[in-house]
Amino acid sequence: MKITILGSGAFGVALSSIFTKNKCEVTLWTNDALEKDLLLKTRISPKLNNYKIPSSVKITTDMYSAVWDSDLVVIAVPTSAVKSVVKSLSKCISKNTHILIASKGIDKNFISEIVSSYINTTKIAVISGPTFASDIVKGSKIGLSLGTTNKVTRELIKSVMENDYVKLRDTKDIIGIEVCGSMKNVIAIASGMLDGMKTSPSTKALFLTEALNDIKELIDKLGGDKKTILSFAGFGDILMTCTSDNSRNYTYGFMIGSKKIKTAEKYKNKTTIEGLYTLKSIKELIKKEKVKLPLINLIDDIIKGEKKKEELLNFLINKE
Repeated sequence: MKITILGSGAFGVALSSIFTKNKCEVTLWTNDALEKDLLLKTRISPKLNNYKIPSSVKITTDMYSAVWDSDLVVIAVPTSAVKSVVKSLSKCISKNTHILIASKGIDKNFISEIVSSYINTTKIAVISGPTFASDIVKGSKIGLSLGTTNKVTRELIKSVMENDYVKLRDTKDIIGIEVCGSMKNVIAIASGMLDGMKTSPSTKALFLTEALNDIKELIDKLGGDKKTILSFAGFGDILMTCTSDNSRNYTYGFMIGSKKIKTAEKYKNKTTIEGLYTLKSIKELIKKEKVKLPLINLIDDIIKGEKKKEELLNFLINKE
């Protein structure tokens, strides 16, 4: 099986380790020529704790040669880059190739919608779940939600991903998985704020429960399945991302909560914090769909400095 991963960041490289373990022919694509040269020379990923990329993995900046005869193309670039990458992909992808979305976030539209708007195919799936890239390359036991309405795509992906440490649970609820994958990054920022303010575990539990309910209602309003909130993509990913300093979103929020504003700004400038990019799109989405999610507006106001972080505590008590 030939697989191409678009994106040589930590998660893209981590996914390559799964496919390599499962005896697939893997190509990593990056749009950065300097990064390509460095990876080819050293085989070391500085974005993933200096993980050594197997020699069998091809690395290229030539998208056409990378994807044309691939059985599966995996989109694993930051949300902000998805649209431009998909535009390029649409010019060279074969009609027989399946597409797996591993990027998490919203860029005005869900990523599956962006892909469908540029590429005429039904062979689309999304994955999401509580999986740090560093854990994947260690071979830690992990679980991921796989969303697709295409049976052939589902079976193909399961055949190249499942093994003795990777578990997939499939669903047709693509919308629910994408909502969870997007919202959890924003919620993780607020969760970090609470820990930065040294609130109690009881307060943290209050917050996470309210957040889970909000996400569940948003899934329902957008036509998804409420049950997805209890999946790997839902509760599983939220639990992990909102409680670990391995999460960049949580770490950024912690800095704000602990009054390290200058440190937070420096961190933001040198790190991809998906929750910040997604936050704007989520605000536009809930406004368009006429969904009330005051928690999202409050998080945005705190980040902008228009409201004090302590207002998050009052909000939790007064929230209907």
